Amino acid sequence: MIDSRASKLTVVGAGSVGSSLAYAALIRGSADIISLYDINTKKVDAEVLDLAHGTRFMAASRVEGGSDISCVAGSDVVVITAGARQEPGQTRLDLAEANVNILSTLLPQLIEQAPDAVYMLVTNPCDVLTTAALEISGLPRGRVLSSGTVLDSSRLRWVIGRWVRVAPSSVHAMIVGEHGDSEFALWSSATIGQVNVAHWRDPEGELVFTEEIRRQLEREVIDAAYAVIQGKGATNYAIGVAGARIVEAILGDQKAILPVSTVLDDFHGISSVALSVPSIIGRSGVERVLDFPMNEEENRRLHASAEALISAQAKLGLGS
Repeated sequence: MIDSRASKLTVVGAGSVGSSLAYAALIRGSADIISLYDINTKKVDAEVLDLAHGTRFMAASRVEGGSDISCVAGSDVVVITAGARQEPGQTRLDLAEANVNILSTLLPQLIEQAPDAVYMLVTNPCDVLTTAALEISGLPRGRVLSSGTVLDSSRLRWVIGRWVRVAPSSVHAMIVGEHGDSEFALWSSATIGQVNVAHWRDPEGELVFTEEIRRQLEREVIDAAYAVIQGKGATNYAIGVAGARIVEAILGDQKAILPVSTVLDDFHGISSVALSVPSIIGRSGVERVLDFPMNEEENRRLHASAEALISAQAKLGLGS
């Protein structure tokens, strides 16, 4: 039975990502109550006020928030976007130490206010921070996750659709692994409509997705965030919508399959590291991590992605 009381989402961090996620959640009606928390009183109060002024034109959600951590109380989902920002030329893993330190102070305070919430990390490097959050919090594994490669998979569907002039909604493809430089596309199971991409032909009958084209499109996805950051300083709109979508899967108990990142336990021999793989998302968070078909190359790349993150975690004393 689904709880009939008002659902509450708290977004921690009123920067460009947090404010965009709150905005997307308000427009989409992702939760009944959307709270925005930040220690910067002037900034968060202004963001809440700006959002509130538009609620007449949005879904029937209420917005609140401020710099008092009590605004987190009673949350069903807490999305953490606060942390040091990725600068041009900086990798997500370069941010690890600073943001783990922030998380170690912040997370216990949040759990005190919302002990039963599902916690989702959007702050980068989100995979390493998911492992850190699980260790810091002691919460059940499924209640600690990150947005992972949900956005990256959307980017992949967009670039494939653009390449063959098909709506992204008709493309079914996923990016898995690290939300970062070692992520990769599951080309072996990617389809456009019912057609595997390996068999997709152009109007002249030529196969479209050659190995060279697949590498090119995958590289575009991997480099997408860097391109946006170089141009405008941060990515915010797309991750805001992607985060709101994950929140809806949780609060609506949708059993949606999304490639979020959670700490794995003997998944293809991989343990104690958070990676994005297709998972069933419902009211309790990650309810089941799905096994999925991979060819030999994809299996190799999944393990390489895990090794990259394990190495980063080891430097921070995580995942042991």
